[in-house]
Amino acid sequence: MKDECLICSAPLVYLEKDELMECAVCHQKENSKTRCENGHYVCNECHTKGVDSIIGICLRETSRNPIDIMNQLMSQPFCHMHGPEHHVMVGAALLTAYQNAGGDIDLSAALIEMLNRGKSVPGGACGFWGACGAGISSGMFISIISKSTPLANEPFALSHRMTSIALGKIGEIGGPRCCKRDSYLSILAAIDVVREHFGVHMDKPEILCHYAKENNQCIGRRCPFSSAK
Repeated sequence: MKDECLICSAPLVYLEKDELMECAVCHQKENSKTRCENGHYVCNECHTKGVDSIIGICLRETSRNPIDIMNQLMSQPFCHMHGPEHHVMVGAALLTAYQNAGGDIDLSAALIEMLNRGKSVPGGACGFWGACGAGISSGMFISIISKSTPLANEPFALSHRMTSIALGKIGEIGGPRCCKRDSYLSILAAIDVVREHFGVHMDKPEILCHYAKENNQCIGRRCPFSSAK
């Protein structure tokens, strides 16, 4: 997991502008700002191959602790240290814990919707959009459970507030990116929002990160989940 490029393990390079890249796995061509030092590019679809297994895992889950569910998802073979799979997993873990804590949703349908929405947020959004996909995923979660649409009133507002709260927590810590840290921050923020606005109490545990050695850009003691404190 510590390796950067999925093909050759070389460090990734982030370009100033899009270039036409050919995926080293499926050979699809598309514009991207990301490749490794040796020129390899892996598209979002190939990077997240297997992420649809999230649905089956979550439907079997009984925990009301979204952090425990997230940790289980992060331990799956499809999940890398960093990557757009986290844009699906944050919302999926929250949806699952929300139902298990008494939230009234059709979990199967909600997970499918979360998968479709989350996969539309590309890797690198944290650096290029000014909005981490993990934080956006928490907003998607709120929009799904509140049945928000572009024409909604309160659900529209609350889903935006959720995203802004999560992104605010991520911004307070700063960079460089860490998909694990940003996922944890987004989930913890969502737990509080759901308790306040939906009256559903998901479990909110203390978090101790076990991924530091796998992250070449780990910020160490500056991370609120660091075990080095």
